[in-house]
Amino acid sequence: MKNHIILVFSLISFLNIYSQSKKQKDEDAIKKMCGCYEVTFNFSETFNYSKDSTYKPSKNKISYALEWIDLTYQDKNKLVLQHILQMGEGEKVNIIKHWRQDWIFQNQNFLVFDHNKKWFKEKYDPIKVRGQWTQKVYQVDDSPRYEGSASWVHIDGKSFWENKTDAPLPRREYTVRNDYNVTNRGNRVEITAEGWLHNQDNKKIIRFEGKDDILLAREIGFNIYKKVEDERCKYAVNWWKSNFGKWEIVRQEWAKIFDSTNIVSLKSKFDNKRLHQYLFSDEYSDRESISGIIKSFLK
Repeated sequence: MKNHIILVFSLISFLNIYSQSKKQKDEDAIKKMCGCYEVTFNFSETFNYSKDSTYKPSKNKISYALEWIDLTYQDKNKLVLQHILQMGEGEKVNIIKHWRQDWIFQNQNFLVFDHNKKWFKEKYDPIKVRGQWTQKVYQVDDSPRYEGSASWVHIDGKSFWENKTDAPLPRREYTVRNDYNVTNRGNRVEITAEGWLHNQDNKKIIRFEGKDDILLAREIGFNIYKKVEDERCKYAVNWWKSNFGKWEIVRQEWAKIFDSTNIVSLKSKFDNKRLHQYLFSDEYSDRESISGIIKSFLK
């Protein structure tokens, strides 16, 4: 009996140590996404299932950018990574606040995308998310985009995380087409010796309330983040230091909305302008004006 008890405690101790070690490996992998990167964005529509003979697939899209990814916040169960685009040099440099990704360990609270700029809250069973990390992705204006939970995998010298989840259309799509309203995203984030990769296997879906989804097309995305010297992103770094306070207010105002409602439904435009066009303006820099314009986009 005594030996049995010792064996049980030894096993529990081993599992605790393994769990802590695994979590540290996960955090290290997430942090390796930070820094200055040359980024290549590649997207190609691979198959279409439309019954319309005049259907035109999206054109292949390849674009390049220099991007600073900042570890903006960290506690024992959360890491926040902010992406900042930097284009040009010196007096011609142009800085754009890009997307944000929050990583939360064993998160149970989700904002799930439905369709047509509507998300609803869902709470997962703690057993379902045990040992997993949720990646919560936000738009350039810090409005919600998509969330997914999965385990980081470290095997054969590789570290990767992959998940499928519904999302709104990306900017490269919603600015040129409106024949579908949901992207079912297959996301794979993989850390490499040169930086990291973001692979996507996406379904373009037409969704109506109370009806079965219609698969319109499929798309592959292959985004390459190649690590370069941090000095190359100095303009983005300095811009983020100067503008962090404003965007902290934006995040706080969104957090209040997420906490106070079970459904988030947004307008695409207010007075014929999108939300980021307001928030990117210096006119909106204090809490009152920021809160007011965000609320103007709530349905």
